[in-house]
Amino acid sequence: MKLATLKSSTRDGRLVVVSRDLTRCSEVGHIARTLQDALDDWEHAAPRLARVAEGLETGSQPIMRFHEHDAGSPLPRAYQWADGSAYLHHVELMYKARNAELPDGAHTDPRLYQGGSDTFLGPRDPIVVQDETWGIDMEGEVAVIVDDVPMGASVEEAGAAIRLIMLANDVSLRGLMPSELAKGLGFFQSKPSSAFSPVAVTPDELGTAWDGRKLHLPLLVSLNGSPFGKANAGIDMVFDFAQLVAHAARTRPLVAGSIIGSGTVSNRFDGGPGKPIAEGGAGYSCLAELRTIETITTGAAKTPFLKFGDVVRIEMKDETGHSIFGAIEQTVTRYERG
Repeated sequence: MKLATLKSSTRDGRLVVVSRDLTRCSEVGHIARTLQDALDDWEHAAPRLARVAEGLETGSQPIMRFHEHDAGSPLPRAYQWADGSAYLHHVELMYKARNAELPDGAHTDPRLYQGGSDTFLGPRDPIVVQDETWGIDMEGEVAVIVDDVPMGASVEEAGAAIRLIMLANDVSLRGLMPSELAKGLGFFQSKPSSAFSPVAVTPDELGTAWDGRKLHLPLLVSLNGSPFGKANAGIDMVFDFAQLVAHAARTRPLVAGSIIGSGTVSNRFDGGPGKPIAEGGAGYSCLAELRTIETITTGAAKTPFLKFGDVVRIEMKDETGHSIFGAIEQTVTRYERG
């Protein structure tokens, strides 16, 4: 089934079940007022929500039109947002960009950072930033929402706790990263609010594209209407979602509604750095990766980071060409304090 949160006068919005074609939805306040409410009682809520989803497809369920621009993040705020770096090709390039060496264990031990989860951007909300010189970047990712995960959970237990999958734009301010990382405590100001797709879907909705740990479909990223990336999320993912969730739960339990991200989806090209789509490659899911490759190959980055007015779109389609999660489509906007 597909679930979305419509924006409302309340901070956490209201939960709806969405049709497979993303055109219709049905309110389910009698089952769960919000997605977090549903996740807190998933054992009982999920079967009832699934019956509503079936009714949407058969016409036996009251419906209303679903408009993606009315949707907020499936979880407008969450108890936990931890983002990984599962695609080591991307990690290697980011370290090269800082003239740094990969740390010991990079190929055997997953990496996570704890992001801000108190507020997420809706899929059509603007990316609001004060200064273009901060190096505004998008990062196209896949993310999962989990049920309760006990501390020390095995990889198998962690994988079984995955309840929903969605897409993410983990907005980054690349120009602020070096000084923050030099302090030794990781990202904070360089990672503003992230955005998630209009719809989160249950694993069964993805068919054979979901193998229980990875999503094997291209992540489509465009910039100002032009194709920028189509990297397959199931390729070159060194640490799968079950491993990422287990890593996050190594020393603490995860509560229902915790979100774990894949990190920037990134594919190699013939065993080496990626190539633009126009040159036969899968392109990129962020600008920093392209800029690093430009620096390696030509001595300097020529592609600028995002500017005010730029439009980023992130989407994933099934084998028939239909959008699965709806689209994240955001315009970069200058922050003006009212």
